Amino acid sequence: MFGGGRPGGSPGNPGGGLPFAGIPPELQGGVDLLLKQEPDHGEPTAAFSYQMTAAEKRRLTLRQLVLQHWHLGVAAAVFVALVSLANQAGPLLIEHGTNAITAAVRAAAHHHPLPGVFGTIVDCSILFFIAIGISALSQNTQVRITGRLAARVMNDLRVKIFTHLQRMSLDFYTDEKAGVIMTRMTSDIENLQQLLQDGLANFAVQGLTMIVITIILFITNVKLAAITILAIVPVLAALSLWFRVASEQGYDRVRDGIANVLADLSESLHGVRVVTAHNRQRHNVVHHRNVVGVYRDANNYTAQINAIYGPGTQMLSYLGMIVLLGVGGTMVLHGQLSLGALLAFVLYLNRFLQPIALLVQQYNTYQQGQASVVKLNTLLSQVPSVPEDENASELPPIHGAIRFDHVTFGYDPTSPVLHDIDVSIDAGETIAFVGPTGAGKSTMAKLVTRFYDPTDGRVLIDGHDIRHVSIESLRRQLGVVPQEPFLFAGTVRDNIAFARSDVSDEEVHEAIRTVGLSDVIDRLPDGIDTVVHERGQSLSSGERQLIALARAFVAHPRVLVLDEATSNLDLLSESKIERALDILLEGRTAILIAHRLTTAMKADRIVVVDVGGILEIGSHDELIARGGRYAEMYETWISHAEGDAA
Repeated sequence: MFGGGRPGGSPGNPGGGLPFAGIPPELQGGVDLLLKQEPDHGEPTAAFSYQMTAAEKRRLTLRQLVLQHWHLGVAAAVFVALVSLANQAGPLLIEHGTNAITAAVRAAAHHHPLPGVFGTIVDCSILFFIAIGISALSQNTQVRITGRLAARVMNDLRVKIFTHLQRMSLDFYTDEKAGVIMTRMTSDIENLQQLLQDGLANFAVQGLTMIVITIILFITNVKLAAITILAIVPVLAALSLWFRVASEQGYDRVRDGIANVLADLSESLHGVRVVTAHNRQRHNVVHHRNVVGVYRDANNYTAQINAIYGPGTQMLSYLGMIVLLGVGGTMVLHGQLSLGALLAFVLYLNRFLQPIALLVQQYNTYQQGQASVVKLNTLLSQVPSVPEDENASELPPIHGAIRFDHVTFGYDPTSPVLHDIDVSIDAGETIAFVGPTGAGKSTMAKLVTRFYDPTDGRVLIDGHDIRHVSIESLRRQLGVVPQEPFLFAGTVRDNIAFARSDVSDEEVHEAIRTVGLSDVIDRLPDGIDTVVHERGQSLSSGERQLIALARAFVAHPRVLVLDEATSNLDLLSESKIERALDILLEGRTAILIAHRLTTAMKADRIVVVDVGGILEIGSHDELIARGGRYAEMYETWISHAEGDAA
């Protein structure tokens, strides 16, 4: 049973049930305060379609992400330019003030004092402070704008990725590790957020700074600028090209490494009961250490190339400074360059080389972001294996007649699970599929719900090929109760009303009474408003199954598929489920994937499936009288039941 974090929990936990089922009382006041301060965000505008729009089919790029909010991008660019320009006013003002002081000193040496020198210095100082103020205010505004831009882009991207994941077919989740998918939604997107919020702006500031300084240097003295810049830029360009290629490979390995780490962690956490039961802790630690080791090696590789590129660019800055002082000093001695111009050159060259080190850091951020974009594009480029027809029509209200028209199917097309299945199910009929494990019973149910499409043949409902109707209109009229029902985080009511957001409390209580869930609800501390623990672990298997049946009842499906819904239950729970099924199946077409023959015997007809084909079809009595495979299964079941009774 659950607990709600309050007195009056389950009988097994009379002190108040399991912890953390709701908001702890000591935190409730803070939560209420936050809710009062929360602004009204209006009605959500998110939309979903099984068909991808033209915009969703376009390859994801950083440019595309930014252009979706181009007005913020333009505003950020304006303030980036202001920061870059304001930051470069200082050396020019220093040059002007130094030249004024130098001229005054020379004039004083010849006993010809120059008036206004102090005023010039004061003016330069005031302008310097103004430039610093403009730079600070512009940078503050730029950071706020880029932060807002990053937040909006990340919001759009998270919704885009989540929508794409909702669109994917079941085989995608069978083939892909949950941890890898979580990496795409978490660390990959977080890398992009860091890039958009800080990386691109700083990258632009430093790049624009280098361009502005280069122009100023050539305006100041073409010869000295050419000698200094040409001594640095070619080597820097070659080093940067090497770093670009090496870092792309390195950060791609890093993204793969962290995805595998999270995938292994997720698997170990979800299987912790099995791990504990089989004493696999040490083996899992060794395996995880190896997985983490691969991730560590990838990070070591990126650290090594950064250790080459960073100090290499720093060494270039020192060499450039040596060249500047040697050539510039000679020019000052020969009167070809003023002392103020040389001082400005030194300051500008230092500012020219300083961004290089910062660009290395920002380039790392850029490469990580680009690696994440590649991974996200790989995810977004995958298309559902069960696509919706572009010209799909709305499936009208159905009666529930189903036809497997010479259906062949294999999860691997080269190894069919079903071979040329041809069977019809009348509207309102209950039909059970029985047979050994792996015979294809559940596969037939998955074809009816269009979780998969046949390799050959067709599945028809009321004469409609389900591949040519909209998926939403099809599944709206189908109900599925799996062998292991999944309960979501939320209340019992939320889980029962999962398929219909507009369901009323009266309908929920009607479903509870219909499936025999009333005694369970009465024992819960908050009734239908009791919070369900993760995956419903605080409930028994039978209670979870009853909630799943109530969920199916509320959906009012015309066709109901039950995939071994009683196979994991004890006899008492099974009897409750059987009584609920008697009511739930009334007037509906039902497909029962039966593990126990007591369930199959309720069906109007029984289909015996084995080796991917249909061996025999008929009612329970007809198949017993026929003395075939079903009769053998029934005889074996009876003998086991008598043996257990004895």
